[in-house]
Amino acid sequence: MSQPDADLAVTSAAPLFAALGDPTRLSLVMRLGDGQPRSIAELSDGIDLTRQGVSKHLRVLEEAGILSSERVGRESRFLICPDAIEETRSYLDRVSGQWDRTLSRLKTFVEK
Repeated sequence: MSQPDADLAVTSAAPLFAALGDPTRLSLVMRLGDGQPRSIAELSDGIDLTRQGVSKHLRVLEEAGILSSERVGRESRFLICPDAIEETRSYLDRVSGQWDRTLSRLKTFVEK
């Protein structure tokens, strides 16, 4: 990967990782991992936060492109955006590949 491509990958991945870096937000993403849309009330159930607090976390995830929302009557339903999750996975795969190559070179060097 060329340096401009690497810079672009980092720039596009950074907001995703920043949004996922909070345990509450990561928990919300896990709850939505089955692909079923859920309301704030459903997502607030079992979390030690107010609905307003959960709503703030959901907005961060939505702004990062990890979730989308749709109004259904008086409530919003949230759903994971698979493209954002795929982009995150792809970035981690690239970083993992770089580490694998680096460790392979180190192993070769040490074995000589």
